[in-house]
Amino acid sequence: MIAPGTAHRNHCPHCLTSRHVDRRRPGDRAESCRGRMVAISVSVRDGGEWALIHHCLACGVLRSNRIAGDDNALSLMRIAVRPLADSHVGRRTLLAL
Repeated sequence: MIAPGTAHRNHCPHCLTSRHVDRRRPGDRAESCRGRMVAISVSVRDGGEWALIHHCLACGVLRSNRIAGDDNALSLMRIAVRPLADSHVGRRTLLAL
């Protein structure tokens, strides 16, 4: 079965980690950083679609990336509820912006 959003995936469906490879648009592979990007939060877009917020550990950039239909639901929920479990996560994320 093919799940929505898996054709152009940019992150691991299990741990949700990505690699900093795109510079201006998804798929351009023009970024030279190549740092590890960890999922630090989720965002909900206007139509109800979820997006992961990735933070590059090498250069510090933040990027928003669509989730895929076969992403690990437990990993997504852990990220979504993290601010409820640790009040310092939200503060650190805002300071990183």
